[in-house]
Amino acid sequence: MGWLGIVVLGAAIGLAGWWLHPLRRTSRARAWLGGLAGVLGAVLASMAGNVTGLFHDGDTLEWPVCAGLALIFVAVTVGLLSRR
Repeated sequence: MGWLGIVVLGAAIGLAGWWLHPLRRTSRARAWLGGLAGVLGAVLASMAGNVTGLFHDGDTLEWPVCAGLALIFVAVTVGLLSRR
């Protein structure tokens, strides 16, 4: 997938996750923060997978792992910054 693909996937997941989060309206998190959290989650997942040997660049398992961790990062970020 390469690093450009990781960044694009993380940004897309981050923005979509921010927009679909139920606490978005009561949160101090903005769209750029959701995108940044998604990119950070995807990059960390890719690096962790490469270091542990779970997958290498371009493997099929890399896509769902990076997308899943990016979505978790966005959900936690928006949830922690919400005004309950």
